[in-house]
Formats: sequence, C-alpha cells, structure tokens
Amino acid sequence: MAKLDEDHPFKPLRIAVLTVSDTRAPATDKSGDTLVAMIMQAGHMIAERSIVTDDIAAIRAKVEGWIANPGVDVVITTGGTGFTRRDATPEAVKPLFEKEMEGFAVIFHQISFKQVETSTIQSRACGGVAKGTYVFCLPGSPGACRDAWEGILKWQLDSRHRPCNLVEILPRL
Repeated sequence: MAKLDEDHPFKPLRIAVLTVSDTRAPATDKSGDTLVAMIMQAGHMIAERSIVTDDIAAIRAKVEGWIANPGVDVVITTGGTGFTRRDATPEAVKPLFEKEMEGFAVIFHQISFKQVETSTIQSRACGGVAKGTYVFCLPGSPGACRDAWEGILKWQLDSRHRPCNLVEILPRL
C-alpha cells in the first residue's frame, strides 16, 4: 500500500500528455481527458497536450521536443502500444530512452491483469528516462490510463511517497 509522508512537501511536476491515434480529435480524446483530469487532481500541471497520428516520425518529433524542453518533467503518451499494423508508439519512443524502466511495464501488467486478465498481453506499455525527462507510454483506453495512473504514476510522481519516488531523483537524472 502506498504511503505518503505528509511532513514532506509536495512538488508539482509539469507533465505533457500525448494522444497517439488516427481517429481521435480533441472532442473525442477520452483517454487524454482522463489523464489530464487525474494529473490535475493530483496537483500537477499540464505543460502541454497534443494529438498525433500513429506515425513513428510524428510521435518521435513531439516527444523529442518535449524532452528537450526544460519546462516538461514528464511525458505520458496514450495509444499506439498494441499490435496492429499502425501501433508504433514503442518503436517511436524507446530509441529515445537512455534508460528503460522495465519495472514500469511489469507492474502495469500486474495491475492490468486484475482488470482485463490475459488480455494484458496485448499491451506494450513502457517507461524510461530520456534527457532528464520521464516518459511513459500507456495503452489508448481510459481504463488502462486510469490503472497506470492510480496504480503507479500517482504514487511515483508524488514527492511525499515513501519509501522512495521518482521525483526525488529527478534533479540527478
């Protein structure tokens, strides 16, 4: 169970949200809306939000721009992590990682298994560090976004989480 040290100060992060989809528009981006609502409810700021098509060059260009921006601490993508011909988020983003966070995918799948059972194998969710920025690639469903946020990211992106969290090592990346 997650533990928060209420005596430790909360440090809001600047988080960019990218929806990867050939069919979503701002009015129909439920996964992006879900992430933004949870991020803001947790006390963080939305640095930027965007939608790009399932295209390796478009995904990589957007993520590269955000990791080069000192005003972005975390990038969260939603969509493009499946196995269809157009799903290309991991191929676009993983080459940017200096260090991959294998544990993120492991824990995500454990949480996801409780919700969708063996269907979790259809996700290639991943996380890593690129130029001092955390990057997490989530599936494109609101439920998967909620599972990843509520089960992992909400806690690891909270500076009060104990015994440790990703915020406290951010300055040393």
